[in-house]
Amino acid sequence: MEALYFSTASELAAAIRQRRISAVEVLEAHLEQIARQNPALNAIVVLDEEGAHRRAYAADKALAKGELWGPLHDVPYTLKDVHDTAGLRSTMGSPQLVDRVAVDDNTVATRIKAAGGVLLGKTNARLFPDNPFGRTNNPWDLERSPGESSSGSVAAIAAGMTPIDIGSDIGGSITVPSHYTGVFGLRPTERRVPVGKFATDPFSVWRYALVVGPMARSAADLRLGMRIIAGPDPHDMDAIPLQWREVSRPALHDLRIAWASHFTNTPIDEDIQIAIEKLASELDQLGAQVEQILPPVDLVEQCEWNIQFFKVTVGSFVSPHSSLGDYFEVLDRREAFIYQWEKFLNEWDLFLCPAYHRTAQHHDQEEEGSSDSVRVELLSAVTGQPAVTVPLAKDKKGLPIGVQLMGRRWEDERLLEIAELIAEVTGGFQRPPGY
Repeated sequence: MEALYFSTASELAAAIRQRRISAVEVLEAHLEQIARQNPALNAIVVLDEEGAHRRAYAADKALAKGELWGPLHDVPYTLKDVHDTAGLRSTMGSPQLVDRVAVDDNTVATRIKAAGGVLLGKTNARLFPDNPFGRTNNPWDLERSPGESSSGSVAAIAAGMTPIDIGSDIGGSITVPSHYTGVFGLRPTERRVPVGKFATDPFSVWRYALVVGPMARSAADLRLGMRIIAGPDPHDMDAIPLQWREVSRPALHDLRIAWASHFTNTPIDEDIQIAIEKLASELDQLGAQVEQILPPVDLVEQCEWNIQFFKVTVGSFVSPHSSLGDYFEVLDRREAFIYQWEKFLNEWDLFLCPAYHRTAQHHDQEEEGSSDSVRVELLSAVTGQPAVTVPLAKDKKGLPIGVQLMGRRWEDERLLEIAELIAEVTGGFQRPPGY
């Protein structure tokens, strides 16, 4: 097994169940790695050593009596600081909430605890420019960003401080940071994971925008996380009454894969384009039916509408000039885009494309934006379909490149099986140098 702190959650769970390692051993290995790496990264902003030790000791005692709490029995994990966790600071990365201590666990926190996990702490969530905890640094280059807003989540995973974290995504907050740091991240189909009892609500109408999903160092761990957190919730009227299902893994030669490495008027780094094209060629040689083809959707228009969608649904983006008519108009256009994508993906198993247009940027670089380009990180945001980032390659600077796999709505299970197949081709997660 890899050094304990770089083992996957699935590997740790199996080793603990088989009593090859103890709960306390696993916890201590992760706490030592946090002590070594977190001062430079600033990824974990709330650390609960005392609570984690109590939980680990109890887990060892339970296992000695033949009790198994669940699939995550004594597996360490972290939560992005948008999740309420009882008795711990829960701030949503807002200076106004910096001293707020949650009274209850939200639904996601409750489910992971019930599955036997050991909470290490909370990871930095840079939702706002005036984040009270400061910036998080990328383990691949401390002068570069790990992406927003699940910055602490991916940095902690990439640096071996946690095997799995549950983040949130409105417009690329899971998929882009995963690409920046070389980890796996799933933006599930909308409403597969409930947002019941979510942290203090700083948004307005978020029901069509916010999703919650896992990040980890393997596709198998994404599946493990979803098996635990997905499903209906009495605290979330929008959560779909659909439990996580086990599906068989398809054979690579049975897959129909549509792909694109670039889009009109969209400046995507050459290294990213080359990596996508190389992967498409490899998949073709391995027997998949692969075709370079775009969905019959005006992708520039879709991205423009996604921005309009934010302006009438998501709190801090909402324009004071938005009307009820604007709201219904964006929902109408949203349904049209969903229909077009679903029609396209009825003919293809997935759409494979860049996760973002460039690799990790320096902290002081301004984000580029253009109204006449395709924002690849937004393609799944307005349609609510699942998208997963899989580590793919490195650019000339040695920075990670991820590939984005977009699947059919409500078929997250199948998408993760395909992601695991593709990770076998790409090589999956690699440790950053020095960690």
